[in-house]
Amino acid sequence: MNGADLVVKTLADCGVDLCFANPGTSEMHFLAALDQRADIRPVLALQENIATGAADGYGRLAGKPAVTLLHLGPGLANGLSNLHNAARALTPIVNVVGDHATTHRALDAPLTSDIEALSRTVSVSTLTVPVKTGVANATHTAVKAALGPKPGVSTLLLPADAAWSEADSSAQISSNFINSNFQHSSASLDEAVRILRQPNSVLLLGHHAVRGKALEIAGQISDKTGTRLIAQTTNPVIDRGIGRVPITRLPFPIEAALATLQNVPAMVLLGAKAPVAFFAYPGKPGRLTPNDCKIVDFCPPAGDAIASLAALADAVDAYGVASHTTKAGDRPVLTGLLDAGAVGHILATLLPEGAVIVDEAITNSVPIAAATATAAPHEWLQNMGGSIGYGAPAATGCAFARPDRPIVTLIGDGSAMYTLQALWTQARENLHVITIILVNRTYKILQLEAEKLVTRTQGNAIQKTLNIDSPELNFVKMAEGMGVAAERVETIKAFQKTLESAFRNPGPTLIEVML
Repeated sequence: MNGADLVVKTLADCGVDLCFANPGTSEMHFLAALDQRADIRPVLALQENIATGAADGYGRLAGKPAVTLLHLGPGLANGLSNLHNAARALTPIVNVVGDHATTHRALDAPLTSDIEALSRTVSVSTLTVPVKTGVANATHTAVKAALGPKPGVSTLLLPADAAWSEADSSAQISSNFINSNFQHSSASLDEAVRILRQPNSVLLLGHHAVRGKALEIAGQISDKTGTRLIAQTTNPVIDRGIGRVPITRLPFPIEAALATLQNVPAMVLLGAKAPVAFFAYPGKPGRLTPNDCKIVDFCPPAGDAIASLAALADAVDAYGVASHTTKAGDRPVLTGLLDAGAVGHILATLLPEGAVIVDEAITNSVPIAAATATAAPHEWLQNMGGSIGYGAPAATGCAFARPDRPIVTLIGDGSAMYTLQALWTQARENLHVITIILVNRTYKILQLEAEKLVTRTQGNAIQKTLNIDSPELNFVKMAEGMGVAAERVETIKAFQKTLESAFRNPGPTLIEVML
């Protein structure tokens, strides 16, 4: 058994069963090792950022890591954008990067680079598979690091000679992982309870606290104490829809965020970080809470949200309280132009229970999110790291984690062009992904930012670099060229008809919505 065989065997023994790959020469032995096994499914991505984004989407929903297979430093560099997003989402990923043979590095071949330095920008752990001995242990350690106690990207460098050399397979590796969970102190519990009982206080939720049982308990606490529930601006996954506890997200625009948190005397953080602005703006604060706001960090993003909320609920006697949940909403009669609000209402009407929505709609996200709040129960994924191009790859990964459910991707036209090659993988694997491209022919979010930051008259440079109207992008033709059925729609009726068909038919569909 060579090193690559043992790496793959150890990954499988640790429960890893999916590999998103964009391989090169250094990874041939890894691919040959995959050939010998039926328990790790290989999936080809046409570009590394598709592979890493797919692993992010998969890991968020599956709760366990996929493995990515990338080629040397440049391959890792191509995938860093979505690894950054995954790191911010605390998504478990085992990121295998093929490297030159240890004997070849000193020759400074064209693809030689400092892979470890690149890896450390996004990884909770960076390890190198040794030649011959310690192969299984290094692989097991990488999987364990990906799972926590702070989950994330765990990078495993696989030199070519470590892959092709015979490896010592005598070591016995346990596949049981026991992760320590954060435990709050009694002092912090008492302080948090005092805050929750204070008028106008906020319980700021994030990560696992906005899902399932945790969100239900948070709703009970809110109804018992009167504290406001707010979710951080972006979250890996939010459980939304009918029967779920409704929660307001902190707005992205700094003015709206400041208004939401003005006069808040105290805040308890549970699965969330203290809120800060995405960017610095002249004359605006970086921290979004008032200067005198008391903040208690009760449970960090990687902590045990359910146990922490249960402790709070017990302390405020919230168990047994019937928390307020989302009810079915009346749907308006839609007339006039097709806009983001209409897209949201039609999507909410047609969305099946258990569906997954991947949101990279950027400026169109707010009206769609508002309209779908009263849709059937669903899971909603957001871009955690702010790096554009996560939507289509993440949706691809979600389809492997939820193979029996439709995945809906909401993407702005500018964002879509970063990683549109994900459509090819969706077609190749016949994934039930519905990609909705919201076309406004501009980088609208940057136009809004320019209005805030540029005080002088906007000239040709700004207009030329923030508009993508010439030449015209044709997403229908691009999708069809990758094997995905596609339709351009310009009316409410046409969008509804096309979306109905997309939900009925298995396989991927792209809908180009002209706003």
